[in-house]
Amino acid sequence: MLNGKNILITGGTGSFGKQFVKTILKTYRPNKIVIYSRDELKQYEMAQKFTDKCMRYFIGDVRDLPRLQKAMVGVDFVVHAAALKHVPIAEYNPMECIKTNVMGAQNIIDSCIDNKVPYTIALSTDKAASPANLYGASKLVSDKLFVAANNLRGGHDIKFSVVRYGNVLGSRGSVIPFFKNLIAEGATSLPITEPNMTRFWITLQEGVEFVLKNFARMQGGEIFVPKIPSMKMTEMAKAIAPKLPQEIIGIRPGEKLHEVMCPLDDSHLTLEFHDHFVIKPSITFSAPIDFTTNNLQEKGESVPQGFEYNSRDNALWLSHEELLAKLESTKKEES
Repeated sequence: MLNGKNILITGGTGSFGKQFVKTILKTYRPNKIVIYSRDELKQYEMAQKFTDKCMRYFIGDVRDLPRLQKAMVGVDFVVHAAALKHVPIAEYNPMECIKTNVMGAQNIIDSCIDNKVPYTIALSTDKAASPANLYGASKLVSDKLFVAANNLRGGHDIKFSVVRYGNVLGSRGSVIPFFKNLIAEGATSLPITEPNMTRFWITLQEGVEFVLKNFARMQGGEIFVPKIPSMKMTEMAKAIAPKLPQEIIGIRPGEKLHEVMCPLDDSHLTLEFHDHFVIKPSITFSAPIDFTTNNLQEKGESVPQGFEYNSRDNALWLSHEELLAKLESTKKEES
């Protein structure tokens, strides 16, 4: 599907972007891959590793509409991964979060429409479902913008969809590298915010493969949610450092005890497929779409009223051994 195509990734120097590019170069023969991000040092470092002729490095911010419009000329696929993501930082810098996550999202949409980009997927987060913090609220607004964008495409064959998933194992700035740094520095305990806290977990490669699969599935307007395992934060700490005691430090600003990916209030919109859920748009489009059958001819069924997909009541749970195996697999993928 991506052979001979032009692909643009916003926030492309991040953990997801690098793994996405690595996978694309290994699996397909794209005409051009555009890395769009604002940090020249990260782009320089990435350019030393990814030297294929199809690679392009484009300095720019998603807050800058004219720059985005130039970057998207001739682009066929967009993955919008740029965001301000750290919950406490967003709480203390709310307008900066809104400028990137909300206004930046609208800039992506406008640029894609202006350039008639056929396929756009925006990366979301479990924190956008029933949000309790500014980061989650900003991503919920972003999700709504991308869904509604399908009503702005006029007669052009362009589609916008959203992929929502949980915490990424080992991604930059996440809890596992934080724990490992503490251990390497000789920590005598690991900080746990709350003993009953749970989270959804996915590897970078699983996230990349889910996005690629949904480019083939998408009809426009869906929020795709993978079925992925949960784990207690206390169990994660035990798996990584079984001999270290844990220190309960309290929930951080804006943090939730459990995460949700398909909210109860959206149960009337939620379809269950064999390995994922789809949350249908709450608005109607000018051309009706049957979301129960996707473009891969996979069929989904409506979930019961009152259904909620959350990290506490999840049917899938990671064991210590499975977590360590996933981390080892991630380490090999990055090498």
